[in-house]
Amino acid sequence: MPTKASARRVSRPLSIVIACLVPFSVIAQPSSPTPSVPVNGWYLQDAAKVPEAGAKVSVAGFRAEGWLQATVPGTVLTTLVNNHVYPEPLYGENNRPEVIPESLARTSYWYRTEIDIPMSYKGQHVWLNFEGINYSGVVWVNGEQVGAMRGAFIRGVFDISSHVKPGARAIVAVLVSPQPHPGISHEHTLRNGLGQNGGESAIDGPTFLSTIGWDWIPAIRDRDTGIWQKVFLSATGPVLVKDTLVTTDLPLPRTDSTDVAVQATLENTSDMPMKGELKGSIESVVFEQQVELAPHSSQIVKFNPTLAPALHMEHPRLWWPNGYGAQNLYKLHLQFKLGKRISDAKDVSFGVRKITYSVPGSPNLTISVNGVPIFIRGGDWGLDEALKRIPRERLEAQIRMHHLANLNMIRNWVGQSASEDFYELCDKYGILVWDEFFQPNPLDGPDPTDMDTYIANVRDKILRFRNHPSIAVWCARNEGFPPPNIDAALRKLMTELEPTRLYQPSSTDGGGVRSSGPYYWRAPREFYAVTDDFFKTETGSVSVPTLESIHGMMPEKDWESINDDWAEHDLAKGNQHGDTYPAVLASRYGKFANLADFVRKAQLANYEAFRAMYEGRNALLFHPTTGVITWMSDPAQPSFVWQLYHYDLEPNSSLFAVMHAAELVHIQFNEANRTLQVINNLPNTIENATARVSIYGLDGTLASHYDVKVTAASSRATTLGPVEFPVSLASTHFLRLELLDSQGERLSSNFYWLAQQGYTDVVTDLNNMASVQLDMHAESKDQDGTRILFVTLHNPTSHIALMTHIQLRQQASGHRVLPVYYSDNYISLVPNETRVVTIEADEKNFSGDGPLVVVDGWNVTVASSGQGVSIAPNAGAQPEHWPATGLPFQVKNLR
Repeated sequence: MPTKASARRVSRPLSIVIACLVPFSVIAQPSSPTPSVPVNGWYLQDAAKVPEAGAKVSVAGFRAEGWLQATVPGTVLTTLVNNHVYPEPLYGENNRPEVIPESLARTSYWYRTEIDIPMSYKGQHVWLNFEGINYSGVVWVNGEQVGAMRGAFIRGVFDISSHVKPGARAIVAVLVSPQPHPGISHEHTLRNGLGQNGGESAIDGPTFLSTIGWDWIPAIRDRDTGIWQKVFLSATGPVLVKDTLVTTDLPLPRTDSTDVAVQATLENTSDMPMKGELKGSIESVVFEQQVELAPHSSQIVKFNPTLAPALHMEHPRLWWPNGYGAQNLYKLHLQFKLGKRISDAKDVSFGVRKITYSVPGSPNLTISVNGVPIFIRGGDWGLDEALKRIPRERLEAQIRMHHLANLNMIRNWVGQSASEDFYELCDKYGILVWDEFFQPNPLDGPDPTDMDTYIANVRDKILRFRNHPSIAVWCARNEGFPPPNIDAALRKLMTELEPTRLYQPSSTDGGGVRSSGPYYWRAPREFYAVTDDFFKTETGSVSVPTLESIHGMMPEKDWESINDDWAEHDLAKGNQHGDTYPAVLASRYGKFANLADFVRKAQLANYEAFRAMYEGRNALLFHPTTGVITWMSDPAQPSFVWQLYHYDLEPNSSLFAVMHAAELVHIQFNEANRTLQVINNLPNTIENATARVSIYGLDGTLASHYDVKVTAASSRATTLGPVEFPVSLASTHFLRLELLDSQGERLSSNFYWLAQQGYTDVVTDLNNMASVQLDMHAESKDQDGTRILFVTLHNPTSHIALMTHIQLRQQASGHRVLPVYYSDNYISLVPNETRVVTIEADEKNFSGDGPLVVVDGWNVTVASSGQGVSIAPNAGAQPEHWPATGLPFQVKNLR
């Protein structure tokens, strides 16, 4: 950005203007923008129980007896759960249709509230704003219908000036109706599996299509009907500032300047012509134009460096994806003034960055930011939360964990996650967004038939979110091409509204993009044998949560047998091969004694699969593979599959496997061809580095140790040759890799457990490892409402400590502290090794209690200590703490 001294104030009048043609006493505009006011205090009732029409429901004399206090933002089912009409649907088998009826998806509801119109709105236009209703809503104010909206992803903005009086109370009533085609739900059972994804509901287009039931979410009985986003009042003068767009351009390969272009639509809502000034500012840069508007007309006003030279900015602070640089953001302030009075104003956050979509030598989609190729390591989001219970605090925890895992993209599958908070937080944490519109795989439901509603929702989504620097790609359809009429309409919208971003018609075809899984657990070596070397938008594995998370998602009666409760939470016959996973796990790691043993072994399987999922693509870095997105990274409900962290926000070992595999500088063992590789995502060569290879026997004995000198070219995988294993290794063994810079500082480390040659997929010898008691201490400090712990782990023995898992809890209650952010976890320590882990958590989540760190692992324990931060073994995570059950399958005859 220019310094203060170099900023220039630019005025380019479009016409000679005195001020305004309308007296200010008539307009009565404020000298500063009037703040918006949230609309709260909603009540809800089944429309069938309300015989009166909207004209009666929305007046002061109406008696709303028996209505329920509504949760807004929220869905109908959320309100019913919060009022104890139904139990929590995501716990156990509460979501079965005999508990929560399917009729909710076919029921309309009235929402009603009483609000006080601020006196500060006197003499202004008063607007009632809805950020999202699913599926449709008819809005009444003080006995009059003021408008309607249709589709979950469109905003409703209604001028209620003639219906309300500042300083007086107003009644708002909204008749909310579900999508017209809720379809037939899919019930997850062991006998029948997870069923066909989707169904008839796809015909409705812009709605929460996944809530009919998918192989990662059961049918949500109201299909997420309701006022699911914020409602607020606002006030303006007669001229509105709308549809702001900010674009930036860099003279690549140089990034030392940028051209900024700004445009906005001005709308005159009055019966009179208006003249005024549209003024913008970006820090010290100021620009303005004089504008004249005819009655009830709109005009797009543009600023660029030709019209406003100050918008050519020197040395801008750039926005970068996670890991490549800072996520710098600027704020544009636009206001339209009539004389000295502000009619309307908008603040828009944006980032200076340039995205391109190809590199020489690769036919695949390749995303580069600011001239640097970005190897995409991402996560698919099917739905942020099954009932759309997504307060910003929860959403931030989810996205921060993606940042922690070194991911740089979220794929917004079928556009199911769409809130301002989502995009703002992706901007904040440097997470690029592959953003989709509202069509699933053609096999998962029919094409939408209401084109007007579909395109209106797409249009509003683009206008609403297009300034976010995190959005990298707009995709028309999941796993298929849109029908020609929709494709043509979308391309027209892109030409009109979206001048810089890629339009990708299909998530699985065109531009070197592929989807198609597989989605089940495989031996690690299979992930390195990549045959579909494209920009990979979907591939996944089973990902079992911690024992505590499983205990929290189902009743105790279901803990020790694999039954329909497990199927309800996605472990059943389907793309994830949930019906065969337990047997595959047991064949690799040994039979299960009980649930705790299943979880203990599953954490090893999680770690191996999710690390290999990314390392297998690392091995072909840009030549030709250009990205991999795991199906999925975020769970919409408590689940056994497809996640980096559990629904309760506790990470499992998958997250930390990805954290290591997705490092920008990474050392890895290619388990397909058994070679040593250094992965360098940076734009500069790594020189004079050392790869250190250490091989340990099952008993912890160092069997081999050697160094390899490394020069690793930028944006490339460098192969250093085969790993030299001693021929004397007679059983399962361990490979420790370290990459050291020229000063001996560690850039990357990695740790593998490997089968004896000839027994590739069997590591049951791990059950014979000696137990290791770690030395451990921890310190704590509080900083600006965050409690930060520094935990030192030391292995004083001659044995390997495998997959050490630490868990933060409240000291007295023993309750887990969630969310929590670990700098590392599931850590393997060689003899005499010391590691320090940093843990961060919000101080309020301790509920006034002190911190307790508990420890478990494959063969790990710790002595209890009450000095400083309390430390204790996690006895409940150990198989010997529980009776031996064998964890049998139990298939119910009725299902």
